[in-house]
Amino acid sequence: MTAPRIDTDTLRRLPKAVLHDHLDGGLRPATVVELADDAGHALPTKDPEELAAWYVEAAGSGDLVRYIATFEHTLAVLQTREGLLRAAEEYVLDLAADGVVYGEVRYAPELMLKGGLSLPEVVETVQEGLAAGMAKAAAAGTPVRVGTLLCGMRMFDRTRATADLAVAFRDAGVVGFDIAGAEDGFPPADHLDAFEHLRRENVPFTIHAGEAHGLPSIHQALQVCGAQRIGHGVRITDDIVDGKLGRLAGWVRDRRVALEMCPTSNLQTGAAASIAAHPITALKDLGFRVTLNTDNRLVSGTTMTREMSLLVAEAGWTVEDLRTVTVNALKSAFIPFDERRALIEDVVLPGYAPELASSPRT
Repeated sequence: MTAPRIDTDTLRRLPKAVLHDHLDGGLRPATVVELADDAGHALPTKDPEELAAWYVEAAGSGDLVRYIATFEHTLAVLQTREGLLRAAEEYVLDLAADGVVYGEVRYAPELMLKGGLSLPEVVETVQEGLAAGMAKAAAAGTPVRVGTLLCGMRMFDRTRATADLAVAFRDAGVVGFDIAGAEDGFPPADHLDAFEHLRRENVPFTIHAGEAHGLPSIHQALQVCGAQRIGHGVRITDDIVDGKLGRLAGWVRDRRVALEMCPTSNLQTGAAASIAAHPITALKDLGFRVTLNTDNRLVSGTTMTREMSLLVAEAGWTVEDLRTVTVNALKSAFIPFDERRALIEDVVLPGYAPELASSPRT
């Protein structure tokens, strides 16, 4: 029996949680145009709609390194206090408009120093912008809780400094840490000092792994570095044959390690061939703790509503499936247990209940 279609308005209303979303990959096209003009930075086009289309096309090369290169223009406008404040506030408001009730935004402070800001000033400014966005969203009746992950860039040598920032700002909205950038040739264990420091300080972290590089990157992220979640992780399927899990895949599933999966982004970088064939569906059915994410909303031309819609239309997902990945995300969020439980019990489950009651069982 074919699963019933779910209309876009319904999907937009459903409460959502996103764990893997980059600040510098999610700016509004019009904001990039305006800030670039103020900064004297040349863009491929000054038309916001054309710029949005350019991003999706340029990032869809099937290559992670070329995908990352498109960030040149967004980073160019995130070097000043004004740019960071505006981007952070609009980030929150865009999540709220998309039905997101919990989000974790990540960015690399070390990439935002060209305007003269210090590392702490970058973090303070982003937190100020996020707070302003959350206050406006709450006042509009669409509250959203947003935590911050600070990213070290795996090809550079500032990851320990960024880890120190995560510790310093842990009581000011920073909820965790990540390393980002090109995976191949830059193994996570190169930054073991940062991860050991974070573990000593009880700061949780995730690691981009298993996207452009295979099982060794996932194994190293988990067993050498101690990551609590995996960013992307699509290559865990290399350890699954005819539904039988290998030792690493079994570890990931059995210990409920969350996989931060980003379907549209993975199509762009060549990590998946289609939405229908994306590993998120098979892994969900095998009992992995998969979560659904946008990665970079501008670069991928997407939203959480769109990601859900694609899975419903092309992979046969139901409302129950969408609720499952939303609850999964909150179970693995880097905020205290009581806050996670309250979001699940008071917001997510009641938000899905009417649609589940009206959806026929398949």
